[in-house]
Amino acid sequence: MAVLIYGAYGYSGELVAREAADRDLDVVLAGRNGTKTRGLAIQLGVDARVFPVEEAERHLDGVDVVLNCAGPFVETAEAMAEACLATGTHYLDITGEIAVFESLVERDREAEDADVCLLPGVGFDVVPTDCLAAHLHDRLPTGTHLRLGIDTPGSVSGGTLATALEQAGAGGMGRRDGRLRPEAPGAKTRTIDFGSGPEHAVSAPMGDVSTAYYTTGIENVEVYLSAPEYTEHLLRASGYVTPLLAVPGVKNGLQALVRALVSGPSADARERERVRLWGEATDGETTVTSRLETPETYALTVDAATTALERIEAGADITGYQTPATAFGPEYVLELDGVDGFLDE
Repeated sequence: MAVLIYGAYGYSGELVAREAADRDLDVVLAGRNGTKTRGLAIQLGVDARVFPVEEAERHLDGVDVVLNCAGPFVETAEAMAEACLATGTHYLDITGEIAVFESLVERDREAEDADVCLLPGVGFDVVPTDCLAAHLHDRLPTGTHLRLGIDTPGSVSGGTLATALEQAGAGGMGRRDGRLRPEAPGAKTRTIDFGSGPEHAVSAPMGDVSTAYYTTGIENVEVYLSAPEYTEHLLRASGYVTPLLAVPGVKNGLQALVRALVSGPSADARERERVRLWGEATDGETTVTSRLETPETYALTVDAATTALERIEAGADITGYQTPATAFGPEYVLELDGVDGFLDE
């Protein structure tokens, strides 16, 4: 099975490409920058293809699955998915962007007809939280409200920050009564015990606001990030800056700057750091809580994305729009290195 990794020379893309090559997957590296793409391909001893994402359809011959690592994904996912649908190629990516999940779910029928899967979010956002959501739903099928929390100490790459700027420019979002509704980041706060006592957390427009609904059918979804109490005030104040990010020149300039200046966590940090996750489902009468601990976010992304590719190579029978948990089940995250079982209450 030939796997094309697009955006292979970015921080996450290169980590995934190296891991995929180490696992003996038949890898083709691709991207817009010829020098960087070919240079990495030579290092790994694999083939390279250079093209802008808008021309992807002409460059997918002989490719069985695409893993898109080129963010912000709102700028690349639609064109690459379009090319995959036209050529009968499975599409995966590592996005956490609500807009991308929502645009791809609209193409579920097309993917079914093409006998391919559209499987976004096979990185940290949203694999562990999506599997946690599915696990909670299995514990309480009558659940009407789902709340998820993430506690991570890690740093981020320039590509991730560029994506964050893209999402900030679009504004926040929440899921209420099955519908996505505008909601400012930090609009809600909550005290969460991630496993070592109560911590302050603020609401955030993470990808699960979209995906958890399609995974579980639960119509009310909230996602929180652990943060100091002053963070909510900074997030609310950022509303005055958000309109500037809707101006392409301002947003693009900032994205270029963070890509140039921010390199991402070191190998030591990826090896050392841990992430704690919490989830709660309730139907108003019964409430169930579960926790999960995983490796650092980028380390998990590399493992989750390449493991998803291996699943498809092994013949996983999935077509149409999928989330990680609908594709591979809630136990998928437990198969990744450094992830133990769910801790239930």
